[in-house]
Amino acid sequence: MQNRYNLLVILGATAGGKTGLAVKVATRFDGEIISADSRQVYRGMDLGTGKDLEEYGEVPYHLIDIAEPGSEYNVFQFQRDCFDSIETIWQRQRLPILCGGTGMYLDAVLSGYRLVAVPPDQQLRDELELFSDNALQQKLLQLKPDQHNRTDLEQRERLIRAIEIAVGEQAAEQDLPPLAEITPLVFGIKWPREVLRKRIAVRLRQRFEAGMIDEVQQLHDAGVPWEKLEFYGLEYRLIAQYLQGKLNRNDMGQKLRSAIGQFAKRQETFFRRMEKRGVEIRWLDGEGDVFGELCEVLASHGI
Repeated sequence: MQNRYNLLVILGATAGGKTGLAVKVATRFDGEIISADSRQVYRGMDLGTGKDLEEYGEVPYHLIDIAEPGSEYNVFQFQRDCFDSIETIWQRQRLPILCGGTGMYLDAVLSGYRLVAVPPDQQLRDELELFSDNALQQKLLQLKPDQHNRTDLEQRERLIRAIEIAVGEQAAEQDLPPLAEITPLVFGIKWPREVLRKRIAVRLRQRFEAGMIDEVQQLHDAGVPWEKLEFYGLEYRLIAQYLQGKLNRNDMGQKLRSAIGQFAKRQETFFRRMEKRGVEIRWLDGEGDVFGELCEVLASHGI
């Protein structure tokens, strides 16, 4: 495989079966999996992020459980860590398989974003504090029109930090070193909207039954503030609000199903934008034999 392609990518919306497919591919083609999920990097955030570590079996995985809950991990860190993992896997003469649904993380690797570490800029922050939330949103969208993570637009703290990063990146991008050369083969799992909605509901129910609410409470008890849990969005935001008495159980469940469904739509929209910008994605029918279909594509390439 590595004679022609040196990176295989499996992407798709949440609850689409990406991990299971990646494990089969890794087993068949002597690969190791690199997670492209913005929240699976955090230790202790397991059910809420859908890590499903039991699926991996003996397959090595990377970029899961590498950050403390309550800390912030961003696309710059991911790109750096992902390329480090890719090169480590190459050195073992194995196939790196990048698997996940965080569009910005995936695109940062596939499109070669030129990113830099941006330290806090107190002067800029002081200036931005004078802006309304709406003005901050418009400023961020001017700097970076493609916003995959809506939380960056909905929470003031994240808005200011996202603007700070965008400004810093623009100022420093001319002096960046080259990235490792990748020749990726990209697959996506696609489901009919109604089928995916049902899969989301089933998985959400399973995660509640497995103790997802207890997980959020334990994170708070371990010292992660409610504000930081809400910062992580989706499950953590709404369950944290429920545990604080801001929502009742029924409203929390309904809002969460709706929020995850909307998130899946945004993921699909981001993937379409990636295609328009030149990323070739070979779509697999989620209702069919995705592994067999993927192997057929590889065979057509002489692999």
